[in-house]
Amino acid sequence: MPAYVIADVSVTDPDKYEGYKALSPGAIAKHGGRFLARGGQSRTLEGDWKPGRLVVLEFPTYEQAQAFYTSVEYTAARRARAGATSRFNMVVVEGL
Repeated sequence: MPAYVIADVSVTDPDKYEGYKALSPGAIAKHGGRFLARGGQSRTLEGDWKPGRLVVLEFPTYEQAQAFYTSVEYTAARRARAGATSRFNMVVVEGL
């Protein structure tokens, strides 16, 4: 059963964020994940949510999504991201 990781990000230091963007794809791929959306145009259809940069990842399983997040590779990416965002919300949800 697939799992989806969704992140809502407000980037405040684009140059520093580039380091994160360079490291995260390898961590995602190592755990079988792939990008479904990575930034791009978005629009709130209902409610008062005002997302920033939205990222959607798909993993083959919930366990692989969890393993990605706690991996050595993604930990390094998170460290590279430190100070580059004012908001970084991330959730994982089991798919159907």
